[in-house]
Amino acid sequence: MAEKTLFELSSPGRQAWSLPKLDAPPVDAGEAARSANELPELSEVDVARHFTRLSIMNHHVDKGFYPLGSCTMKYNPKVNELACRMPGFSSLHPLEPETLTQGALRLMYELAEMLGQITGFDAVTLAPAAGAHGELTGIMMVRKYFEKRGEQRDVVLVPDSAHGTNPASVTLSGFKAVQIKSNAKGEIDPDELERACSSCVACLMVTNPNTLGIFEPEAKRICDIMHKQGSLVYLDGANLNAYMGIHRPADAGFDVMHINLHKTFSTPHGGGGPGSGPVAVTEALEPFLPKPVVKHEDGKYRFDYDRPDSIGRVMGFHGQFAVLVRAYTYIRMLGSAGLKDAAEAAVLNANYVRAGLEGVYELPYKDRCLHEVVFSGSGLREYGIKTLDVAKRLLDHGMHAPTIYFPLIVPEALMIEPTETESRESLDEFIAAMKQIADEARTNPDVLRQAPVTTPVRRLDEARASRELDVNWQPTS
Repeated sequence: MAEKTLFELSSPGRQAWSLPKLDAPPVDAGEAARSANELPELSEVDVARHFTRLSIMNHHVDKGFYPLGSCTMKYNPKVNELACRMPGFSSLHPLEPETLTQGALRLMYELAEMLGQITGFDAVTLAPAAGAHGELTGIMMVRKYFEKRGEQRDVVLVPDSAHGTNPASVTLSGFKAVQIKSNAKGEIDPDELERACSSCVACLMVTNPNTLGIFEPEAKRICDIMHKQGSLVYLDGANLNAYMGIHRPADAGFDVMHINLHKTFSTPHGGGGPGSGPVAVTEALEPFLPKPVVKHEDGKYRFDYDRPDSIGRVMGFHGQFAVLVRAYTYIRMLGSAGLKDAAEAAVLNANYVRAGLEGVYELPYKDRCLHEVVFSGSGLREYGIKTLDVAKRLLDHGMHAPTIYFPLIVPEALMIEPTETESRESLDEFIAAMKQIADEARTNPDVLRQAPVTTPVRRLDEARASRELDVNWQPTS
């Protein structure tokens, strides 16, 4: 299945382009300039087939099951792509005057309004470029809030079941991260929280549902505990896919949250982008939103830069606009009832997988999950098999592996999120593959250790690859 590079496919004199007749005097750049390029020469059919073959070799959500937990690798409806490629959107330049961009400004304004309605918050910024960027923006606003009040608070509490980016955002914002341990059910312990909370605590960061896929049943009490100390509560909204249309975080008392449009609202995700991480806040934090914000006055839309308490810009120009168009399309297509249906289907699918694999793999936390379920491969250690081996063997079944070794509080973790778009047949195939792999671990463990054997590239030395990364290609002759 090896695919040659474009240089190896190259043949002198072939081309995949034709240029219009030259409308300027020709200039001879010299032989040195021509030979220095050393570009491959191919026909159009060569190029098209090359990249088609590469796309088939790669695994993606359009090709097969992608149960990547805590990342919501959701199928992306193609109507989203049509919408963001409309000339009125795709040809825009961010420096065009407001009078010529009223449609784009209206879309941004309405998307922020819809996200506010979905989450229950009073104001939303669309500026952050991704989830972690949204976290950083939210915590910067928390810092500005207390500075404005003249309060010296330097601690942010982070549960051990939170997303891994939370402590990084805290540190980058100049706070000190202090970990809160979960109880035996994998939930935040309110009593432990009361002991940890004091007047030096600025905020608690909560991931709900947490990385175990478990909804925090004491969310309201947790917020009340923090508010009694004058502290704020930040919600990592990466898992909004589990409860959109069912639960509004602001109603439970949360003060600020970020929303991953590239997870919850079906915009392309993975491979480093694109992403978008809007931040929603209560009225008390609204003055500190990044600028500019979109206003609607006298029938016109405009950018408001006159915000003296703003934390300033967090993004060049106005955010990941093409992602905003995709998310807007998804929400408008589904409507409030459709969003609720999607969340319920996501929860149903995760619990279907949970029921199918319980007893086959260890289930450290027994409570019903929401959108994702976390198993452990610890029971396979006696056969010399690690979770990594299970993940690699899944590739031989034409399925992407789930997240492994996270959350850290589960040894040999397998975090599985099927999302709402997968059919029962797809889930049954996944469950059957996982059962077969567990059986192979006991009866023929070498099969797992050698996996994958059907992929274009066999198992890599990932530790060496990260230390000695070399992506440069050199011709053999």
